[in-house]
Amino acid sequence: MKPLTQSQGRNHKLQAAVGILLGLWLSACSAADSGANSGADGKPNVVSTSTVINDWTAQVGGDEIQLTGILQPGADPHVYEPVPKDSVAFEEADLILYNGYNLEPGLIKLMKAAGIKARKVPVGQVVKPLQLDKAGKTVPDPHVWGDVENAIAMVNAIRDALIELSPEDREEFTQNAARFNAELKQLDAWTAQQIQTIPINKRKLVTTHDAFQYYAKAYGLDVFGTLIGISTEEQPSAQTVKKLSDLIKSTGVPVIFAESTINPTLIKTVAQESGAELAERSLYSDSIGAPGSDGDSYIKMVVSNTHTIVEALGGKYTPFLASHYNAPKTT
Repeated sequence: MKPLTQSQGRNHKLQAAVGILLGLWLSACSAADSGANSGADGKPNVVSTSTVINDWTAQVGGDEIQLTGILQPGADPHVYEPVPKDSVAFEEADLILYNGYNLEPGLIKLMKAAGIKARKVPVGQVVKPLQLDKAGKTVPDPHVWGDVENAIAMVNAIRDALIELSPEDREEFTQNAARFNAELKQLDAWTAQQIQTIPINKRKLVTTHDAFQYYAKAYGLDVFGTLIGISTEEQPSAQTVKKLSDLIKSTGVPVIFAESTINPTLIKTVAQESGAELAERSLYSDSIGAPGSDGDSYIKMVVSNTHTIVEALGGKYTPFLASHYNAPKTT
């Protein structure tokens, strides 16, 4: 065989490169036609917004899904501003699970943008919301997970969405949800029992923002006052701080509570001006706690909050003794 000339060699290399690129293009097209968004090992890509929903989805989906949580523990969904990787996660998703009722406005806006074709399920909106006043307008309260019965309904919505996404895994999703819901039912009954140990005249809850209406309604507390409304976007004025301080002072509320996702400076000011004690431990409101904390799952979050409230308001706390709970693995 005669050796190739320089020109022929260049043409030969060019043809080879074109062949490789054509092969890659055909492979990509084939992947797109067969559902290209599947993650590792062909598992469907599921994206969740809030840490609470991410925790539940990990429990129900188990090893059959590739789960990505947008918000990290301690992040405030009300004011979170999406970053470029969030857009990538949404675009690569087969299913997006979010709270709804405008809990995560920045992410909801991004999620509804053009080019994101995943099915979008507002799992919180399976719950009939409480209606609260915001700037003279009635809006739904998005903090629906405060009532554990609502959490069970939301877990069932996640189960159904996952079954629709991956019907071949129906049995595992159903079993996982049933096992998790059994523990949630224990948690619901335990929480009610704990709150009942608080003297009736002390069952008053004062927090930084209005995130505990569902919890209070379900378990027999009175949300006596909050520094700000249902969204942490609000900026309380000096007059608001004084008004709440005066209310606490005049009614003798003994203890008020800070929250883990909100700067405690102003609620500390309320405590100082009113003479009320600030509880030693903060409540988990819009996010579960960091890994290794006493609130690093939904169940542990409710247990921790109940523990804090019961002991601060003069009740008798008994530890939650349900079956072992595995914290979720997320990406």
